[in-house]
Amino acid sequence: MWSVGCIFAELVTKQALFPGDSELQQVLYIFRLLGTPNEEVWPGMVKLKDWHEYPQWSPQELCSAVPGLDQVGVDLLSKMLQYDPPKRISTKKAVENPYFDDLDKTRLLWRTRTSMI
Repeated sequence: MWSVGCIFAELVTKQALFPGDSELQQVLYIFRLLGTPNEEVWPGMVKLKDWHEYPQWSPQELCSAVPGLDQVGVDLLSKMLQYDPPKRISTKKAVENPYFDDLDKTRLLWRTRTSMI
């Protein structure tokens, strides 16, 4: 869902949300916008294999990175870009988000676990 959020922002702005050209630069772009993660927002992150100490940035207003996206869209994007994966919005919940209220959903097919067996 993280990648979907990045693509969603890129569709709105016509440019990459995090335009780093290396892994480190990419991480620094993310931290500058979303704030450097800590144990409160992402429990266990300091135990990640490649975790290092990084500069500490406070989160910025997400709307500043996606001008032209209304508040409902910014709210959806923020749910996609949660550091802690279990806290990210699911695909189904994302499609049900008010941002997509104008979308004709009659052609969407949602499979449940039991219907896939």
